[in-house]
Amino acid sequence: MNLARLNHILIPSTKAGRDRLRRSWVGRGFNHVWTAYYALSMEGRVVVGLWFLAGMLGVDVSFRQSYLVWCVLTGLLLAALALRRLYRLDGVSMSVLVPRRVAVGDAVRFTVRFENKGDREHQAITVSGPLLPWDGKYTTDKAALRALPVGAVREVPIGATFAARGEHHLDPFVAAALVPLGLTEGPMLASRGVRFLVVPRIAPVNRLRTPLVQRYQPGGVRLASRTGESMELLGLRPYRPGDPVRDLHARSWARLGAPVVREYQQEYFTRVGVVVDTDMAVADEPRFEAVLSLAAGVVAHLSRGEALIDLLVVGHEVHQLTVGRSLGFLDQALDLLASVAPGPQLDPVQLGRRLAPHLAQLSSVVLVALAWDEARQALADAIRKGGVACRVLLVTRKDDGDGPGAGPVDMSRVSVGTIARARGIDL
Repeated sequence: MNLARLNHILIPSTKAGRDRLRRSWVGRGFNHVWTAYYALSMEGRVVVGLWFLAGMLGVDVSFRQSYLVWCVLTGLLLAALALRRLYRLDGVSMSVLVPRRVAVGDAVRFTVRFENKGDREHQAITVSGPLLPWDGKYTTDKAALRALPVGAVREVPIGATFAARGEHHLDPFVAAALVPLGLTEGPMLASRGVRFLVVPRIAPVNRLRTPLVQRYQPGGVRLASRTGESMELLGLRPYRPGDPVRDLHARSWARLGAPVVREYQQEYFTRVGVVVDTDMAVADEPRFEAVLSLAAGVVAHLSRGEALIDLLVVGHEVHQLTVGRSLGFLDQALDLLASVAPGPQLDPVQLGRRLAPHLAQLSSVVLVALAWDEARQALADAIRKGGVACRVLLVTRKDDGDGPGAGPVDMSRVSVGTIARARGIDL
C-alpha cells in the first residue's frame, strides 16, 4: 500500500479537479480560512498560537493578568494585518521556468523569475511553491529574495523530485513581501500554473545483441543520415554550402551556369520494432516501472546506432515513429512511455494480427517482457514466422536472474535491481 497516495486521497490529482473543488461550496468556505492562514508568516503563525494560549489563560481577569499579554499580541497582529496592503508587489511580473521533461527521481529545478517594472524597490520577498502531488517532494527550503530594485530581473531556484510518471500540472507559485515585524506578508503575487512531463528513467544499456539485417525500403527514408552504403540517385538540385564536392554534376553546371549537385537517397535500412509488455496481472508495480525504464534504455541505445526504431508497441497499442539516424528525437518515444498505464492480459493472436502489416519492413523486434509463458512464447513465434528476428528481454524480480536462463536462446534476463542501480547493462 502506498501511504503517500493515502495522504493525498482527498486532493484531486489533476489541476482541473482541484479547480472544481475550489469553485464548490466547500472550497469557497475554506477559501477565507486559507487566505488568512497564508497572510501570516511562519513567525506570525507562532504568535497566533501564543495569542490563543494567552486568551485561554486570561479568561478570568479577576485573578490573572495574562490577559495583558493577549492584548499586546492582539495589537501587534492587528497592526501587522493593517499594514499588509502597503506592501503589495506593484509593477512586478512573475514567471516560472521548468524543463519540458524530467526523468523519474531526477531533481527538477523550478526557476522563479521576477522583473520589477514598477517605480519603487521591493524588499524581503518570500517565494513559495504549490502543494505537490503525492509523488513530489521539495529538495530546497522556502526561497527568499532580499531586494528587487527598479528595472531589475532576479531569479530564485526551487528544487523538487517526482517519483511517478506522467504529466504533472502544478498550481501557481506565489510570492509576497514581508511586512515589518515579520508577522504578516503583503498581498500575494501568483504565477501561472506549471506543466511538465515525468518520463521513465533511461536504463543505461551499453550493448544489445540483436540481428540488424537491412531491409529494402522502396523510396528510401527522407532526411536520414548517410552511412556509406550504396545510394539511389533521386535527382539534381542547386548547390548548397556544405554539399560534398564529389556530388557536383559538371554537365548540368556547364549548361545552367550555376553549380548543381546530385541528390541521393538510401534504399536499405535496419528497422527495429520494440514491444513493451504491460500486463500487470503477472507483475507488481516496481517490475512494471523497470520494464518501461528498460524499454527507454533500449530505444536510446538503438537510436545512437545505425538502426531506425520504427515501431513502439505498448500493450496492444501500435505507435509508428521513426527515431535514429538523424530522424526524430528520443523524446518522442519517452513521451509515449511516460503515459503508459497497466494494460489487459496479453493476447498473442490479437497483437500478432496488429503487428503483421509492419513486419515486412522490420529487421528485428525487441520484446521487453514482464513474464515468460505460453502466450509470450506464441507472440515471439508469430514474429519469427513473419521472417523477423525476435530478441526477448525478460525483467525479473531477483538479482540472480540476470543473464541467460530458461527460455529461448535469444532471451536475456535482467533484474529490477540491476535496472534500478543505473549501471551499464549488457544484453
